[in-house]
Amino acid sequence: MTERLDWRLIHEERRSGALQMALDEVAAETVAAGGPATIRTYRWDPDCLTLGYGQDPDTVDWPFCDRTGIDVTRRQTGGGGIYHDGVGDIAYSIVVPAAAVPGQLLDCYHLLCEPILDAFRRLGIAADYVAEEVPELYHPACYLRELHPAHDIVAAGRKIAGNAQYRKRDAVVQHGSLTYSVEADRHLGVFADPPVDSAAFRDRVIGMDELIDADRSTVVEAVEDALTEWARSGHLDPDRRADEGDEPADVTVGSWTDSELERAHELVEIKYTDAEWVRSRPGGRR
Repeated sequence: MTERLDWRLIHEERRSGALQMALDEVAAETVAAGGPATIRTYRWDPDCLTLGYGQDPDTVDWPFCDRTGIDVTRRQTGGGGIYHDGVGDIAYSIVVPAAAVPGQLLDCYHLLCEPILDAFRRLGIAADYVAEEVPELYHPACYLRELHPAHDIVAAGRKIAGNAQYRKRDAVVQHGSLTYSVEADRHLGVFADPPVDSAAFRDRVIGMDELIDADRSTVVEAVEDALTEWARSGHLDPDRRADEGDEPADVTVGSWTDSELERAHELVEIKYTDAEWVRSRPGGRR
């Protein structure tokens, strides 16, 4: 019999971007301390630009974000900035013990992307890693960077998901942005003078609503079902996959504890809304 993780599914919640990023970090602290692994979907309220860990803040159009009520925070993960709106973006995260997944970043990434690709299949969307490299359009924007067969997921030849991963305190966090609908003007508006117009953005990025007739709640349900089935299957590294006759892993519908929420709000104050974290240049943060 292989060792089983305890899993919790947290249904989609509307929270600020800073708090959502803090909750990912708290979930990592929880699982590193022996608590449950977490799978969840979440929603941005208000709309939010998340900067990649090393992104230059001068690439942001701060007046536009202030004027339009778009929050700005910084992720622990690398890559370019992503504009998340409360309808067009469906976010997820998977938080597991580092010992339970492959140590190689790309192997771990592909493993944790399995339920995301399954969610697209459930919805009837033919999504997969891009077949060949596609040139970069604008480096500061995640969705306009070079597309690479190793890690970029596309549908109908256009990017449909951005996924990233980091390790912290013996835990792995993978989170991602799945595009339900495209808000090209606002996505470009958060950046300072991008050399790309809305038509070019739409040529690179596609929303699920362009491919299937499904409302947003149906998509969220499909993502949560795929995450849950993947967790129950024991799909971790080869030494921990389910043996024949083993019981499926236990996945319960859960919630954040009071202490986790308290810790998350603390992280919001000292980190995810702090100017030194959000607005300082790469290398200038503590």
